[in-house]
Amino acid sequence: MRVERVSSLLVCAAAAAALSACGKKQAAPQAPMPEAGVYTVQTTPVPVVSELPGRTNAFLVAQVRARVDGIVLRRVFTEGDDVKAGQLLYKIDPQPYIAALNSAKAALAKAEANVATQQALVQRYKVLVAGNAVSKQDYDNAVAALGQAQADVAAGKAAVQTAQINLGYTDVTSPITGRIGLSQVTPGAYVQASQATLLATVQQLDPIYVNLTQSSVDGLKLRRQIQEGRLQVNGANAAKVALVLEDGRSYGASGKLQFTDVSVDQTTGSVTVRAIFPNKDGVLLPGMFVRARIDQGTNDRAIIVPQIGVTHDQKGQPVALVLDKDNKVAQRKLVTAGTYGSYWVIDSGLSPGERVVVNGVEKVKPGMTVKPVAPRLPAGPASGAQAAPPVSAPATAGASAPAPAAPASAPAAR
Repeated sequence: MRVERVSSLLVCAAAAAALSACGKKQAAPQAPMPEAGVYTVQTTPVPVVSELPGRTNAFLVAQVRARVDGIVLRRVFTEGDDVKAGQLLYKIDPQPYIAALNSAKAALAKAEANVATQQALVQRYKVLVAGNAVSKQDYDNAVAALGQAQADVAAGKAAVQTAQINLGYTDVTSPITGRIGLSQVTPGAYVQASQATLLATVQQLDPIYVNLTQSSVDGLKLRRQIQEGRLQVNGANAAKVALVLEDGRSYGASGKLQFTDVSVDQTTGSVTVRAIFPNKDGVLLPGMFVRARIDQGTNDRAIIVPQIGVTHDQKGQPVALVLDKDNKVAQRKLVTAGTYGSYWVIDSGLSPGERVVVNGVEKVKPGMTVKPVAPRLPAGPASGAQAAPPVSAPATAGASAPAPAAPASAPAAR
């Protein structure tokens, strides 16, 4: 009997210990709520800068070609040098043209002598015809012969002038002031006017043109934003153009817009925009690939979000994690319009006052409830660090601007 009581006591003690352990497990504290740095969306003025690709083109291009046939006797310039308008470049053998000029002069002298003879004959027949010493027909023939002799003089003068022009073409001079390229012929080469033999090319490089390519869609977006008042434009004549060279460096001088083509290329859907730049040091050469940044105005109500708070889904679409009023996380698809330093410019998907997770994104999932804390933001839009977006999108302004301040009520980040 005593043994049974002892066993019952042991069973009760074990049951009590088990219940006590279960009670302690149920009373265990819950995991702490995850913290996330939250950025409050707000509007800020952002410069509108379009970046367009293009190539440089010479301001003036003159192809020096042969205008007479002959042998090139000598070349009197150095390839790659700057030449002046009217400077001698080549000398073509002038002897055949000197002979032609002398022949034309002799023919002119003969014609002029014939005119003197015919004039004397006309004067003599004029007296004789009055006394019926010669027939009226003879007098008329003498007058006609005088007219023909005078026409021969005019033709002789034209022949002399032509011969002089051809002789002058044996001295090949530069038509413009600029830089001359490779010589296409050497001394001893035979050139022909009928084939317009190319001798060299002279290009004026200061100033220099930059032909840019702009899509018609971007141009349409820009004009619509201006009409809606979303952009403040300084004026077409005051637009500033900066140039980025092939090595990524900025060109020292700024340029001016010249014109925009009035038609759209049907094959590419783009229009040509031309700018002009000074090129005193000769840094820009024709044919170089460049990128031009055109300052077109300011978007006073641009929405920007730190780039660290924007990710991409499996389809490559930009997304952000947004908190509702209960601090619950939801994923939001965005449409970006370019970059402004270390911030994305948002075209749609966010509104001012909404809160976006920018710190701890990797620990937060949609549907979770988080504790918002003050974000750790970049110092500000990086000066020139980001590539400028298309013409209709805000881009890097090239000057530092302060980052939007975090909400004052947010607790300090840990």
